[in-house]
Amino acid sequence: QVQLVESGGGLVQAGGSLRLSCAASGRTFSNYAMAWFRQAPGKEREFVAAISRSGGSANYANSLKNRFTISRDNAKNTVYLEMNSLKPEDTAVYYCAAGGAVYKFRTYDYDYWGQGTQVTVSS
Repeated sequence: QVQLVESGGGLVQAGGSLRLSCAASGRTFSNYAMAWFRQAPGKEREFVAAISRSGGSANYANSLKNRFTISRDNAKNTVYLEMNSLKPEDTAVYYCAAGGAVYKFRTYDYDYWGQGTQVTVSS
């Protein structure tokens, strides 16, 4: 089992930035690719970004790659999502997930999920 706990969400004005963190515990963190997904009210959960086990490769949703950056620190068992130039449409609950692979972007590709952290972007 892998336990994931997200943090760093909150309320931010449009154009601002936030850095989300996801702390993992349980099995060896570096054995898992990690990903971020998000879910807005009334919408399906969508892929944001993924990172390989070593952190050497990353994959992004096309619409987000110029504003969001995923990274990880295997020594700290933590994955991060840096979000810049935030827009109201980025408002969602953001989830981190473990498993899958850096090139996989479906929710069913990932085995473990956190509870999510709310990000609200005001206009």
